[in-house]
Amino acid sequence: MLVREKTKTAARPRRVWRGRIAAAVAVVFAAGTAVRVGGLETGVLLVPLVAFTPYFAVAALVALVVMGALRLRAATAVMAVVCLCLAWCVLPRTVAAEPPTRGRPLRVLTANLNGGRGDAAVIAGLVRRLDVDVLSVQELTWSARDRFRAAGLESLLPYQITRPESRGPEGSGVYSRHPLRERTGLFLPVGHHMPVAEVALPGGSSVEVVVVHPVAPVPTTVPQWHDGVASLPPAPGSGPPRVLAGDFNATLDHAVFRRLLATGYTDAADSTGQALVPTWPHGRSLPPLVAIDHVLTDARAGAVAVRVFDVPGSDHRALFADLRVTG
Repeated sequence: MLVREKTKTAARPRRVWRGRIAAAVAVVFAAGTAVRVGGLETGVLLVPLVAFTPYFAVAALVALVVMGALRLRAATAVMAVVCLCLAWCVLPRTVAAEPPTRGRPLRVLTANLNGGRGDAAVIAGLVRRLDVDVLSVQELTWSARDRFRAAGLESLLPYQITRPESRGPEGSGVYSRHPLRERTGLFLPVGHHMPVAEVALPGGSSVEVVVVHPVAPVPTTVPQWHDGVASLPPAPGSGPPRVLAGDFNATLDHAVFRRLLATGYTDAADSTGQALVPTWPHGRSLPPLVAIDHVLTDARAGAVAVRVFDVPGSDHRALFADLRVTG
């Protein structure tokens, strides 16, 4: 009897500490979920962390199972609510919408060249194999443009508007199978070069393509990153259909990106159930973790299929969207 009482006495502190740890974990998960659901991410820590919401959701599910197995009722109840909220945020990305059945094809490829180091021959090969109509490139350098020419890109996409730089991430450009006309005054880019091209499609119609590349949200540039995404033009209700393609340095979990979508854009990967396929970082010790490269369309276009491709020399995967455009 005495031994049993001693065992109960020794177990009681363990239960207390177990409960306290579980409560602390539940509070952390609840706070993180509130930040995501409420769009409250600010500052140099929360903005990058919110990009990892899908992984946060998986960790929350593991915590829920552990707390349930330990019969920690209060913490389990909190984690159940957390998991429901995170599932509401993440799971719709795995469900494909009904693909468009009408409209003319527009095949768009976007690729970040990592300061011009991306393999130009591989990208030209993708353009040829996928029958690409429009190529959006970010971090375009003069030498990369020369390598594109040597790889035969200009014979596939003879029209171009390019803003290369000698080095670094600022340069951008758009290549097209169809004639281009540069548009100015649509918005004031914040960050890198973001040219806008009006693509003259066969039959007399046209579509606007915006090359997107705001700065990355590193500690010294978070406000500039926010302003860069927020400055992108909203979805139009008239005029040519608009496509935004590039490295947004933002995921579907960033509030500023969701506000852009709310103006009337659809994310091509999201609409095809591919929004959890990561595009960055590529070619490092870690596998790709987050999806920050996007193709957005207004209501007059939609995606039939989306695919990603590795590009040697780049820290991004190329993103291909097979679109159908009406209007």
